[in-house]
Amino acid sequence: MNENLLLLTIIGAVVLVLGLGLLLALLYRRVVRTNEVHIVQTSHDTKSFGKDTNNGNVYYAFPSWIPKLGVSTIVLPMSVFDVRINDYEAYDLERLPFKVDLTAFFRIAESNLAAQRVSNFEDLQAQLEAIIQGSVRSILSSKNLNDILQMRSELGQDFTDAVREQLRNWGVEPVKTIELMDIRDSGDSKVIHNIMAIKQSDIERESRTEVARNQKEAQLAEIEAKKEADIKRQEAEQAVGMKTVENHREVALQEQKAQQQIESERKITAEQEMAVQRVNSTRQAEIAKDVAIVNAEKDQREREIKAEADRNVAVVNAEAERTRQILIAEGQKEQAFLAAAANLETKDKEAQGIAKIGSAEAEARKLLEISLVSGQIQLAQEIGENEGYQRYLVEIRKVEADEKIGIEQAKALSSADLKLIVNDGGSVAGGMDKLSKLLSSQGGANVGAMLESLGQFENGQKLIERFTKSEE
Repeated sequence: MNENLLLLTIIGAVVLVLGLGLLLALLYRRVVRTNEVHIVQTSHDTKSFGKDTNNGNVYYAFPSWIPKLGVSTIVLPMSVFDVRINDYEAYDLERLPFKVDLTAFFRIAESNLAAQRVSNFEDLQAQLEAIIQGSVRSILSSKNLNDILQMRSELGQDFTDAVREQLRNWGVEPVKTIELMDIRDSGDSKVIHNIMAIKQSDIERESRTEVARNQKEAQLAEIEAKKEADIKRQEAEQAVGMKTVENHREVALQEQKAQQQIESERKITAEQEMAVQRVNSTRQAEIAKDVAIVNAEKDQREREIKAEADRNVAVVNAEAERTRQILIAEGQKEQAFLAAAANLETKDKEAQGIAKIGSAEAEARKLLEISLVSGQIQLAQEIGENEGYQRYLVEIRKVEADEKIGIEQAKALSSADLKLIVNDGGSVAGGMDKLSKLLSSQGGANVGAMLESLGQFENGQKLIERFTKSEE
């Protein structure tokens, strides 16, 4: 009985714990709205929950004092939000005061970066308002108030460009240009009011000037229209008079032309009758002439036909003779051509034989020269790669050179009056070598230096004088 009671107690405790856990989970469960993003920071990580965050839109906001499970949350909007600045005191380039109203529209581009910069959305709005105020102040203070009133749209773009780079550090970007909603006087200042009054007076002046100009143009137009109407009427009357005169003149001309036409037709009729008579006479004479011409042409044609026939017969005979001569010449030409071709082929074969013999001889000479050059090249390569053989060749050249030098020295010594004193341990060759060095340019320089040194001392000078005197 006691065991059953203990088991029921344990089951009840487990159910109670599970129920409390489920109740707490349901109590702290958060579902992020569509237009919001929740930046949740745990003891070891920071995540963003919401639409397009890749972390879902559900999380559990346990209190931060709960170990391991506690979190802190910052809620930021994903939709476009505005920052309004009203009655902001500003100054122009000449330190004239005025007030402006501004409206800016932003959205959060990087939620994690924005959450690092601020503690809540109200703090973010306050910082964005401060950024806008600083940019607006610096831009407006560099321009005249009159220019500010005339370039409001350009100023909005300048404000936006000035804050764009700073907004990136807060993870925010502008949606559209900052709008300059209103500009008005500050306190007791009436600068803008005066500018507007001047502007209004300028508009009234331009309006009145334009009205006067329009009235003047209307009056001038009326005068011009009346003058043009009078001119048109006078031109019409003149045209009617001219037309009447023209009509009378035309009638008279037509009557005169009719009379002239009648006379001309009478003259033409008489001329035609005379022409008919002249034509009849001419026609009879021409008929007789044509008969004579036809007879003469008939005789001439018969003579020409006979001459043409004779000429054709002669041409046919000449053509036949020419054809016969051409055939004979063609046969002779063909025979000569065949003989020349046979002779040319014979000469060509002979030339080819001679060319082949010459090519063979040239190829043989070329191969012989190549073999000689190849042997020399191979020998040069072997010598270039064999250092011992190179030293051997150098030593042989030295021996040959020493031999020639010894022979020449012997010839020179045979005719020279020289005495060599060879000490113990010396040799004639060694003495000759020292003598050759003494007789060289370096030996002459050494002797000159020795004499120069001896000349510095009294005994040396006496010795030099003794040799020089004996030489004299």
